[in-house]
Parts: sequence; structure tokens; C-alpha cells
Amino acid sequence: MTEPSPGLTSGAVARRLGVAPTTLRSWDRRYGIGPVAHESGRHRRWTPGDIAVLQEMCRLTASGVPPAEAARAARAGAAPATPAAGEAPIGPSAHEPSVGDVRRELRGLGRAAVRLDSGAMDELLGSVIARHGLVAAWEQVMAPALHAVGRKWETSEDRYVEVEHLLSWHVSTALRRVGAAGRTGTPEAATPPVLLACVPDEQHTLPLEALAAGLAELGVPTLMFGAAVPPEALDQAVRRTGPAAVVLWSQARSTAHHPLARHLADTSWGVRGARTRTAVLLAGPGWAGRTPGPGMLRPAGLREALSLLRGLCAAARDGEGPTASSAGP
Repeated sequence: MTEPSPGLTSGAVARRLGVAPTTLRSWDRRYGIGPVAHESGRHRRWTPGDIAVLQEMCRLTASGVPPAEAARAARAGAAPATPAAGEAPIGPSAHEPSVGDVRRELRGLGRAAVRLDSGAMDELLGSVIARHGLVAAWEQVMAPALHAVGRKWETSEDRYVEVEHLLSWHVSTALRRVGAAGRTGTPEAATPPVLLACVPDEQHTLPLEALAAGLAELGVPTLMFGAAVPPEALDQAVRRTGPAAVVLWSQARSTAHHPLARHLADTSWGVRGARTRTAVLLAGPGWAGRTPGPGMLRPAGLREALSLLRGLCAAARDGEGPTASSAGP
């Protein structure tokens, strides 16, 4: 007779569901959503039944149900389930949200932001990512919530600035948690990094943070340079690292720096006779309206950017990246 599985640690459950370990501790302390069996002095272990309750808690909070009410419903309604032998371990539930899901989640996140309720925002963001996956969570919940709060601020004579700042911080924190969980794996050997940077006058970094998190999930190494990177610094970074691709983010046409993009696409490095260039991805609405030049790509969104960059990294790893003679005019 085989020994029963001891269950998963809190860290393993948090990584699989895409929530922070602090959220699990908070739910246990406040609402009793924790491992049923816990021996003093030993690591906490989550059984399949415990995880079923936790998944229901994630689903309910993502739909806008207040955490205390969600906890009561999860404890009452989640049926313990024991996986059959050989069944794949429980992972994050990721499906495209329905229109109804999106409206409830946006409403719940917006209300938590206006209340300046940090705990609720953390819980909602973690459960949205766990339920739908990073791409859908960003494109259909996080980014629309940020835009809605920004519009509210613009039309209310500078009120709600604190709401926008706090929501941005918690979105950034949620994205970094996804990235940290993704980086626990081993990156592909000899894969050049993807360089992520905002153009010199651009301060909006959250879309790049979402891209960095998605690349971490794919095991793609990145270098995040953040907001308003000077042209000289970008030039030196490209020459020093030989990246598989450079992503330049521009939020508005007033910040799009076309000469810089052209310069980076034309930059080459390596030994004579085998010099290499990098692809430049023009990300963000600021680049709209002009056809990308040679060596440049303009992805339509996060999903397409991740697909392009995965392919570019695979080509660079296999030595199939563009050479100086083929990548430019």
C-alpha cells in the first residue's frame, strides 16, 4: 500500500495558482482558508481538498465577491477532490474570461482601488491571474482598470491621483510576482536576452512589466531598463549585451523616437565577417501611423509580442538571427 501524498507547500501552491504567499497567509488568518491538517512545528501542507477550497476562493474574489463572503462560500461549496493516480498536478486555471467575468472583475478591482484597499487589490489581482492567465488578465482586466482610473482622474480636476498611484503599484507588484515565479525555472542555455526599455521621454512602464512577466513565464531572459532611457545608454546596452531583440515602448506619438529605433535596428556587433544585428519591436500606441522600417516589427498587443519574441530568441539561440548584411538596407 502506497503512502498518501504529504501535500504541497504554501510556496508551491502560491506559484501554481499565481497568488502571493502573503495572500495565502492573509486568507488563512482572516478567513480560515488554509490547510485543514497542520502539525505544530512542521511546514504547512495543502491537500487536494484544501486546494479546491482555495481555487474557489480565487474564482469568487476575481468575480468581485468580497473576500469574507467568498471565504464562507468557498468553505461551504468546494468539494474536496483527490486526483487519480498519474493525473497531472493542479496548476493555474487559465481561460478566456467572459464579458460578464470581465465586468465583475473590473468593478471589483475599481471599487477596491477607490477604497484604497490594498489587501483586496492584491487578492483580486492574484485571483484574476490565476483564473485567466497573464495575457488575458492584463489585456482584459488590468489595463482597462488602469485606463478607467486614469480617465476618472483627468475628468475630476486632479482628484483620485492617489487611487491611480496605488492601483499602479499593486498591478506592478502582481506582475513582478508572476515574473519571479517564472524565473524559478532554468532558462534555455546560450539564449541572448531581450532588452526592454521606454523611449527617452516615456514614463509608462507597466506594459513593459507585463511583457517582462510573460517572457519570464516562457523562460526567456530579459534586461529591464524601465522608464525614459537615454539614447546613449540604449546604444551602449545593445553593444554590450548583443540582445535577441530590443523592445521600445511609446505610449503617445509625442514620445515615439523614430531616429532612435532606426539607429538601434542598424547597430551591429561581433567579429568582422559575422556581424549581427538585433530586431527592434515598436511596442505601444505611440508608434501607430507609420510603417516599420527594415529590422523593425510592431506587435499588436502582449500576446503577439510574446509570440514574436519567443521566435526571435529561438532563432538567436540557434544562430539564425539576422546578420549585418541581411537585416538592414
